[in-house]
Amino acid sequence: MINNLVDFYLKSHPVTIGVLALLSIYFIILNWVFFYRYFSINSWVSRESTSLEALLMGASTVNENSFLNNFIRTSNVISKEVLALGMLAATKEATKGLSILSIFASTTPFIGLFGTVVSILDTFTHIGKTSGSMNIISSGVSDALIATAAGIFVAIFAYTYHQILKRKSFELISFLQMQSDAILARKK
Repeated sequence: MINNLVDFYLKSHPVTIGVLALLSIYFIILNWVFFYRYFSINSWVSRESTSLEALLMGASTVNENSFLNNFIRTSNVISKEVLALGMLAATKEATKGLSILSIFASTTPFIGLFGTVVSILDTFTHIGKTSGSMNIISSGVSDALIATAAGIFVAIFAYTYHQILKRKSFELISFLQMQSDAILARKK
């Protein structure tokens, strides 16, 4: 296994190695962003769910842990505008990290493809300098396609993570909207 990695490293084009290194860094970053945001949003959803339950059971206002509590406390009058401002702030906070996942999902296949193209060009250069056997062609194309596969691999995770966090953010905003609606309904 280690011999195969060393052999791959020694015969691959430096751009391909750079592409694989960049994709590895992307993969580490996207996993960190996903897990950090996933657990923080899950915790937030739990707090807002508890606050909504209390409101629906007859509490006069949101729990003190609720995100909307900050906006309600600082305002003399609870109004639709104050709650809408809270919703906008919550939406901004809940969707942090989605743009980086979206960017990674859309760019990593192209980064991998770039590595593949450079590696295939390098393979054709070697074919032109030698007598061009099938071993050189198949070995070069095989190594080149690793960059494309790595790009697609990272993109799959980035896209999946993006969709999961987007759904969790929607769930969170829904809980906040229901709390806001319940508060405004009691005010009438």
